[in-house]
Amino acid sequence: MSLNSTGKADEDERREDVAVAAVERQDSREVDEGKGTWKHAAFHVATTIATPAAYAPLPFALASLGWPLGVSSLVGATLATWYSSLLIASLWRWNGKKQITYRHLAESIFGFWGYWSIAFFQQVASLGNNIAIQIAAGSSLKAVYKHYHKEGTLTLQHFIIFFGAFELFLSQLPDIHSLRWVNALCTFSTIGFAGTTIGVTLYNGKNMDRKSVSYSVQGSSSLKRFKAFNALGAIAFSFGDAMLPEIQNTVKEPAKKNLYKGVSAAYTVIILTYWQLAFCGYWAFGSEVQPYILASLTVPEWTIVMANLFAVIQISGCYQIYCRPTYAYFENNMLRSKTASYFPLKNCLIRLVCTSIYIVLITLIAAAMPFFGDFVSICGAIGFTPLDFVFPAIAYLKSGRIPKNMELRISVQLLNLAIATWFSVVAVLGCIGAVRFIVEDIKTYKFFHDL
Repeated sequence: MSLNSTGKADEDERREDVAVAAVERQDSREVDEGKGTWKHAAFHVATTIATPAAYAPLPFALASLGWPLGVSSLVGATLATWYSSLLIASLWRWNGKKQITYRHLAESIFGFWGYWSIAFFQQVASLGNNIAIQIAAGSSLKAVYKHYHKEGTLTLQHFIIFFGAFELFLSQLPDIHSLRWVNALCTFSTIGFAGTTIGVTLYNGKNMDRKSVSYSVQGSSSLKRFKAFNALGAIAFSFGDAMLPEIQNTVKEPAKKNLYKGVSAAYTVIILTYWQLAFCGYWAFGSEVQPYILASLTVPEWTIVMANLFAVIQISGCYQIYCRPTYAYFENNMLRSKTASYFPLKNCLIRLVCTSIYIVLITLIAAAMPFFGDFVSICGAIGFTPLDFVFPAIAYLKSGRIPKNMELRISVQLLNLAIATWFSVVAVLGCIGAVRFIVEDIKTYKFFHDL
């Protein structure tokens, strides 16, 4: 009787192990097999990069640099980050294995330190980006509210909290691919925001006294230098995309070719909108342009409301993209137990707790220090510059995928080293400028100031 009971228990245990293994293999296949098309990739990339929070500071960045340096910096950053994105896409299965995250790609090329370096920079980019865009979303919601309730008592902090609550709801969606239709709407909102803002900017510019508009960089020599440093960080932020391997993992084969097409389609939208808004905003308002371009617009009011609504819709998708590396880290450590598949409610509760902690933290910082331009610069300098400019150039060289043709090989090596070196300098300068202005703003404003 005892032997039979023991044998039955062993058999039950083996069956359970087989069932768990089958579930894990099925989960693995679902993770491994991308389902998206190049169009979905374009939606994700455009949503990640082309946000109102990225557009908005560009005229101000140009005003801090002046026409010649500002235009050359913007065009150079556009071309460099486009090239870098294609380099990252080309490293798909570079060693025959699939790297599903930026961290794992870095680990496969640089080892242990590569993994943790990218983990650090991704977290800085994620936190800094979401703080900045939550401030931007709160500012846009407040602008819409003030249009209809000019004597209303709600402050910027209220709208930052409202936006955080909405993001907590979206955060319960399981992965990036589940956001594809949200991001499709966000991409169209990007075009709507850019078109509306460019049109209203030109309208405001034409109705101003053009003789009163100055394009000279204001301030002392020291202040001009710090403004220029800050502007370089803001431009780097505007092209921030620290999620390409994660996006590529959602795309079906041939994933490399599909991401090439998706990145190029997204950058076509970016060039047609970024450059126009940056140049038009600086032309219209000169050195007086605000860090958040919508704050410089005055008439017609209904179009400004429309632009602010487009901004909030677009930002809601971008926020989610940048949450995902953090969510993935917690989920990989807390939701991968053998009993996970049998208790989906437990998984949902764990996800709700993890996402709530993250969003409460972001919302608290954004509400306490709503200095949009400063967070944009420091996030661009410390987070996005290493991820989007420096790492792709060095990783491509390290991976040994350089063309065999000697002339082309030398050209690629020189180009990649130049990009890595210059943008390392940009990271340092941008950080210096951003820290300086954050210190000044903390001295000027109180915490939870209603800007």
